[in-house]
Amino acid sequence: MKKRDVWIYRIATALLTLLMTFSATMYYIQYEMVSETFLKLGFPTFIIYPLAILKITGLIVIWANKSKMLKEWAYAGFVFELLLAIGAHISIQDGEQYAALVGLILVVISYIYNRKLFSTYTSSRKTTTEDII
Repeated sequence: MKKRDVWIYRIATALLTLLMTFSATMYYIQYEMVSETFLKLGFPTFIIYPLAILKITGLIVIWANKSKMLKEWAYAGFVFELLLAIGAHISIQDGEQYAALVGLILVVISYIYNRKLFSTYTSSRKTTTEDII
């Protein structure tokens, strides 16, 4: 079962990586088109480059698996960004919300299997006062 979980985690995270890398790359290569879309969605254009940098940084944090806290923040950032993208695309009714919805599903799957595979807490262990302090 653990081997299957590893494969699901890696595939979901790899697909998320492809989606976010494509998105961040488009922010640099097709800046004019992206800035027009951001304006239609009601977002300021000055966040395009920082958002692209944060997407790549979040992917690095997830794959590096060095800090549990940073990894949680990266997942949270992706969830917030994708929820805002879904809501914005639905509000202007341009039909472009499906890529963000797929991304959100991939983030959830990756997060769930990340918790299964890399959690240091085991359910058989009892909580002691040292754990609380």
